[in-house]
Amino acid sequence: MMAARPQGEITRGTTNPNRLRRVDNWIAATLGDTLRESADPLVVDLGYGESPVTAVELRDRLVAAVRPDVRVVGLEIDPARVAAAAPVADPPGLTFARGGFELAGLRPTLVRAFNVLRQYEEAAVPAAWQTMAEALAPGGAVVEGTCDELGRLASWVVLDAAGPRTLTLAAKLSTLDTPATLAERLPKALIHRNVPGEPIHTFISTMDAAWRDAAPYATFGPRQRWLRTVFATRAAGWPILDRASRWRLGEVTVKWQTIAPSYLTNG
Repeated sequence: MMAARPQGEITRGTTNPNRLRRVDNWIAATLGDTLRESADPLVVDLGYGESPVTAVELRDRLVAAVRPDVRVVGLEIDPARVAAAAPVADPPGLTFARGGFELAGLRPTLVRAFNVLRQYEEAAVPAAWQTMAEALAPGGAVVEGTCDELGRLASWVVLDAAGPRTLTLAAKLSTLDTPATLAERLPKALIHRNVPGEPIHTFISTMDAAWRDAAPYATFGPRQRWLRTVFATRAAGWPILDRASRWRLGEVTVKWQTIAPSYLTNG
């Protein structure tokens, strides 16, 4: 069968070692059971960039934390990047191929697509999400998001065949000045929607106010201040998910429908 033509555009491809450690650790902790229960624990790292380092790290982290037979396939539209990654391939656990949002005809249980859609127009997001979700194996999920160059600020959406489910914001708390800073690294679906009248703006504003109110807890360290911020945000009525054990790591996850932008909810 002929492989589907890659869908998408060549992106800048910049990356750094450990840049995606926050999302990788979250995937292992939160979506690990999805991979453990899968008959074929296939993972696609879509758009790994000029260096395959983050694909290598993803495979290593999932093997160590989830199951040893995880298979990671790094996909890139640029054939030169696929060729450059070949020396670090370790089949069957780690391979590289040419592909885009159509996922090269693969049926993965999990897709990680980071810092890819950030370089597209906002209007391209719904179609890209749908294309990836339709290629998933039953019960599979896509983790699509963005982060800064060092991985200190990050955010990601989890979506499946039924659509987006959650948004997670994550930060290195020792360097976080305010939750509002996370707005700079929102996924493409949200980054232009952090304006008055949009739910994501209200959510981040609520967190920012709670962070200011929790300033006295900074005496006990940024982790305690962040915990108080998340507790206060939840008390304000936001459907915060996960547990304090995840919040302590500088994460907060909220149900998608409560922060979804109007252009994705109103058609």
